[in-house]
Amino acid sequence: MAEEHVVNSSPAPVPVPGGKTIEECEEMIRKSFRNPMVKFLKEHLQQAGCSFKDNFIKAVNCDKPIGGGYVNGEGIMVCSNHMRMQDQVNQVVIHELIHAYDDCRAANLNWTNCAHHACSEIRAGHLSGDCHYKRELLRGYMKIRGHEQDCVKRRVMESVMANPNCSKEAAKDAMEAVWDICYNDTQPFDRAP
Repeated sequence: MAEEHVVNSSPAPVPVPGGKTIEECEEMIRKSFRNPMVKFLKEHLQQAGCSFKDNFIKAVNCDKPIGGGYVNGEGIMVCSNHMRMQDQVNQVVIHELIHAYDDCRAANLNWTNCAHHACSEIRAGHLSGDCHYKRELLRGYMKIRGHEQDCVKRRVMESVMANPNCSKEAAKDAMEAVWDICYNDTQPFDRAP
C-alpha cells in the first residue's frame, strides 16, 4: 500500500472562535462548486482522467492550524472549524484542487520529496489567488511591489516545513531549486489567473 501523505498546504488564518460545523462547511463546499475557478479545475481534473467522486472534498475538524489539505489517493479536506466565510472555503478548495491536478498529471509525484512538494505549493500559491494583494493586506502584509512572489515563498516554506521529511534548510533549497520552472508552469490555465 502506498504511503499516505497529507499536504498541509492551506495555512489557516489564526484559528478563531466561530468556525463552522462540519454540516455548515459541507454546504459551503457545495456552494464552492458554483465558483468559476472551481468549475474550471474540476473539469480539467476530469479531462485529465482523474477521479472526482462525490466525496472527493470533505469537511473535517482539524487539530492543526491549517485551512485544509490534500491526501493523495483520497481527496481534499477542508477544516470546518477554521472556516468563517464562503471565500475562505473557495480558496482552500481551489488551492487543493491544484494539488490534486498536479498529483494526477505527474505519474511520479512523491509528496515526501521536498522538491516535488515545493513545486506543487509554488503552483498552488501562484495560481489559486491565495496571494492576491487584498488577501495579503488583510493578513497584515503591506508591501506594494513584489508582494505576490514574497507571499508565495512564505506560504511554500510554511507548508513544506510542515512535511516531516523536510527541514527548514531542505525546504528552502527545494523551493529555490524548482522556483522558476514551477512558478512559470500555469497548467491547466493558459496563464496565471
